[in-house]
Amino acid sequence: MCLALPARIVELRENELGVVDFGGVRKEISLALIEEARVDDYVIVHVGYALSKLDTAEAEATLRLFAELGEMQPDSGSAP
Repeated sequence: MCLALPARIVELRENELGVVDFGGVRKEISLALIEEARVDDYVIVHVGYALSKLDTAEAEATLRLFAELGEMQPDSGSAP
């Protein structure tokens, strides 16, 4: 299964590269497929490439859902 995640652009770099923030984790990715990428834009990221821009409200709603799902996960370190 492949998963593309929303992330916020926090830095633009040379050669169509940028840094995105995945809820505190930052990663350099390619922005070559995105026209006019700007800092604070949300993008959908898959295997190191931004595939498309995402509406801010939609991105924030999706990130809230991911956070809620994470809170619902059982503690994998607890004993049975």
